[in-house]
Amino acid sequence: MTKLREKQRFVLDTTALTSVELRETGEKLCEAIKRMLTLIAEARIKLNISCHIPFPTVYDELIQFMKRYDCDSELFVEVDTWLVKKTPNRFEVKIPAEVFYEYVKDMRERMSRGMKIAESSIWLSASEAINLTLKNVDRETIKRESTGYIIKDFRAKYRNALRYGTLDSAPDLDVLLLAKEMDAGVVASDEGIKKWAERLGLRFVEGASFPKMLEEYLKHIE
Repeated sequence: MTKLREKQRFVLDTTALTSVELRETGEKLCEAIKRMLTLIAEARIKLNISCHIPFPTVYDELIQFMKRYDCDSELFVEVDTWLVKKTPNRFEVKIPAEVFYEYVKDMRERMSRGMKIAESSIWLSASEAINLTLKNVDRETIKRESTGYIIKDFRAKYRNALRYGTLDSAPDLDVLLLAKEMDAGVVASDEGIKKWAERLGLRFVEGASFPKMLEEYLKHIE
């Protein structure tokens, strides 16, 4: 029982509250966030577990999600009450040079893959346009039947090459920096955050597993 009451800290990414995997059958986004905050509040009071959110990056991202889905005003109050807003100390947190080197190398390789995808799409688009032009097809039809689907395919492949499995935004990085600063666990449903949290030696909890973990803790309170 003593171990359970020791201070535990977690830093939440937006996906820890908004991921589709987190929702129960038929549950809407605002309802899922409400359920999560209720668990977080109970864990805070009974188990001394605190949940933090990087401010303003991740906090603003979450608030925008909630506004988009027209969540009740009371839910915004609960966010401010139970999630501790904190800006990571970017000047003091130390990241090993090896991890930084790996990140730069990874991004360079991704950029190279993205360039090859772009080149392939340009060649395909040019070939399609030439073939249709030879058939006296008008420009608007060429755009609709050729260029349109090539651009759509390019965007999907380019996004996957450059963004999947890596840190691609300031909020993602802030989650790791704050967790590193506070020696806290990371909660997210994001492969990039997961990968680099592990490289930094941080505790990582899948977003969908976090509520189950809190429920399990709370079941064992005497």
